[in-house]
Amino acid sequence: MNIGEASKATGISVKMLRYYEEIGLVRPALRAYSGYRVYSDKNVAMLRFVRRARDLGFQVKQIASLLDLWQDGGRASADVKTLALDHVRDLEKRRRELDEMIGTLQHLARHCHGDARPDCPILTELGAEEETPEPARKKTPRRSFAVAG
Repeated sequence: MNIGEASKATGISVKMLRYYEEIGLVRPALRAYSGYRVYSDKNVAMLRFVRRARDLGFQVKQIASLLDLWQDGGRASADVKTLALDHVRDLEKRRRELDEMIGTLQHLARHCHGDARPDCPILTELGAEEETPEPARKKTPRRSFAVAG
């Protein structure tokens, strides 16, 4: 299949297919006598793997490692699991950072009048010389459990 068909079959844009080949993430497709790329079923399977890994948020270097493991029949599944769990930790950290950003923006938006006045705490915060502390979080009450005796 040609590059356009491979793009449709994998959900990866033509530009990204070329980029993945250029950086060595995937082996370049064979070329027909005309110079056009010709993708085999094996190429398409590898590209689908890359697409799924990207959909899960893996970075290019991580995908390269996953591809190596996928193609290594003697791999230890522990290596794959370690890579996946490291990625989970990275995602959880990013989620916490996003939650903090959301909280700060919500706090600032609640304090912005949103009317014709020029005062805007959002712009004031963005233009501040020093970082201001993030808004106080609501404390979750601790629960005590009675021990049956």
